[in-house]
Amino acid sequence: MSQKVADHVLTRLRQWDVDVVFGYPGDGINGLLAAWGRAENAPRFVQARHEEMAAFQAVGYAKFGGRAGVCVATSGPGAIHLLNGLYDAALDHVPVVAVVGQTSRTAMGGSYQQEVDLHALFKDVAAYLETVNVPEQLPNVLDRAFRTAYGRRAPAVVVLPADVQTLDYSAPEHAFKMVPSSRDLGAWTTEPADDAVARAAEVLNAGEKVAVLVGQGARKARAEVEELAELLGAGVAKALLGKDVLPDTLPYVTGAIGLLGTRPSHELIKECDTLLTIGSSFPYSQFLPEYGQARGVQIDTDPSLIGMRYPYEVNLVGDARTTLRKLLPLLRRKDGAQRRHRDLAARSERWRQALARQAELVAADPINPQYVAHRLDPLLPDDVILAVDSASVTNWYARHVTMRGTMRGSLSGTLATMGCAVPYAIGAKFAHPDRPAVALVGDGAMQMNGMSELITAAKYQHAWDDPHLVIGVWNNQDLNQVTWEMRAMAGAPQFRPSQELPDVSSAAFARSLGLTGVRVEKPEDVEAGWREALAAPGPAVVEFLTDPSVPPIPPSATWEQIESTAKALLKGDPERGDVVKKGLKSKLQQYLTGGDQRKD
Repeated sequence: MSQKVADHVLTRLRQWDVDVVFGYPGDGINGLLAAWGRAENAPRFVQARHEEMAAFQAVGYAKFGGRAGVCVATSGPGAIHLLNGLYDAALDHVPVVAVVGQTSRTAMGGSYQQEVDLHALFKDVAAYLETVNVPEQLPNVLDRAFRTAYGRRAPAVVVLPADVQTLDYSAPEHAFKMVPSSRDLGAWTTEPADDAVARAAEVLNAGEKVAVLVGQGARKARAEVEELAELLGAGVAKALLGKDVLPDTLPYVTGAIGLLGTRPSHELIKECDTLLTIGSSFPYSQFLPEYGQARGVQIDTDPSLIGMRYPYEVNLVGDARTTLRKLLPLLRRKDGAQRRHRDLAARSERWRQALARQAELVAADPINPQYVAHRLDPLLPDDVILAVDSASVTNWYARHVTMRGTMRGSLSGTLATMGCAVPYAIGAKFAHPDRPAVALVGDGAMQMNGMSELITAAKYQHAWDDPHLVIGVWNNQDLNQVTWEMRAMAGAPQFRPSQELPDVSSAAFARSLGLTGVRVEKPEDVEAGWREALAAPGPAVVEFLTDPSVPPIPPSATWEQIESTAKALLKGDPERGDVVKKGLKSKLQQYLTGGDQRKD
C-alpha cells in the first residue's frame, strides 16, 4: 500500500522525536486522523476539550519539557481556536508547531464551508507559515517549521488542505524547482565577541552594589549565575518567568521583581549601582534603576530583544551559559561579598516574616487568600511542576511559594492570558509523567475552561507514571485581579455586573468525574485540604473559599495607585469597609518584624 501524505506527516513527526500531539478532531483533518489509526496512535494523540486548550497544552509541554510542543486542529473554527495559545507561545518565546487543516484545494476561493484565510489569520503570530499544496513540499515545509520553532523559540504553522492529506506521498526529486530537505538539527550556541565580554567585565568589576535580574533565558546557566553572584557579592532578583532559575533558599536571591514582587527585590534594584540582566525582557522599566543611577550589562540570545527597557552600556548577544563562562574568568572577587549577602539574606528573612504575618494575622471572611498559598508552600514536593494562572492568585504564587530543589514553575508571562494553568499542567504531565504537578487557579479561569479540562485529566490520568495532578482553586466569586486594577489604576469602584462570579463548586464537579474533590470553607482546614489533595491517588481539585477584599498590595505602591484606590472606595465601592481594614493591616505587616521596627 502506498504511503499517503498524512502518513508521512506522522512519520516525520516521529523522526523529530515527537511523542505526543495535542488536538481536537474535525473533518478538515480526517486524513490525518485516519493516518493516526494506521499508525496505531504514534505519536500519541491527546484529545483536549477545545483547540485553545490543545495549544496551551502544547505550550506547557514545551515550557516544562524543553522540546517543541505540537498541536493539531481542523480547518476554520478549529484553526481560529488555536490562536490564543499560539500567541502565548510567541510572546513567551516557546517552540510550538501547529498542523492545521484547510478546505480542499478545489473549493478554495469559493466561500466554502469553514474556508478561512489561514495565512491572514496566522501571519502575525507564526514565525514560519506555509501551506503544503503538493506532496513534494511536505518534508521541507515540516522540517523548516521545526527548525524555525526551535531556532526562533516561536510558533510555526503548517497548513494541510484536506485533499492533500489523502494524496499518495512522493518525495521531492533531484530536479529543477524541487526543494530537498534534511531533518537533522544539531545543537548550536551563540556567543559574543571577546572585546564585548571584556567591556562587560570592566563594568561589573567597577560596581560596588551589583544587582542581577534573571529571566527564563538563564535557566540553563544556574551554576554560572550562582558563581557570578558569589564573586560579585550580587543580589539576584527574578522575573516571574525566571522564578525557577535559582532556589529562593540561596542567601542572595531576593525573589520576584515588579508589581507582584518582593520588597527585598525592589530595594535591591533601587539601591544598585550596576545592573546585569540575563535572559529576560522584563517589560516594566519603572521597576528598574532610575536612568543614570546604574551602569548596565545585558545578556540575551536574541539580538532583536537586547538593549530594551534600560540604557545598557554593554549588550552581549549570546547564550547565557556560554556567555557567562567567557565572562566569569574576567571578574574579580569583591571584598565584602559575604557581608552583602548576609544583609540581603536578613532582608529576605524579614520579608518572609512579614508575608507570614499577612497570611496568618490579617483576618478574612472566610479565608485569607494569602494563607492558602502560605500553607501550601512547605507541603510542595521538591520536584513539583507548578502551573499558575493569570489572576490575583499570581500574586500569592510570586510571593509565598519558595522555589527549592528541582521545582519548576511557569505562567503566561507576557500575554498574561487567563485559562492557561490547567492545560499547562496537563502538558507538563505528558512531558514529565514521573513528576507531580500542581496548578494554581482562580475561580474565573476555572469557570472559563479549567473545569472542562478536568475531563481531559480524568481521561488520561492512567498514562502518567506519577498520577499526582492537583488543581488548587481560589474561589472568591470575583474577577479579583481586574477589580483591584480598576481600583488602583482607574480609580473606579468595583462594578459587580462585570466582576461578580457565581459560586460554582469545581470540587463537586471533580467528584462527578470520579476524581478527588475537596472544598475548604474555614482557615483551620486549609492545610488538611492541601494534604488530602496532594495525597490523592489521581487528579484532585481542592477549592478554597477566599476573601476578595484582601488586597494584593505591591511592595512599593505609588502615591498615584494609593490615591486612585482611595477615590474608588469613596465613590461607593461595595467592599470599601473590608478593603480599608484589611489593606491597612496587610501594609502594616510589611513594616513590623515581630513587633520591632526594621533596624537598617
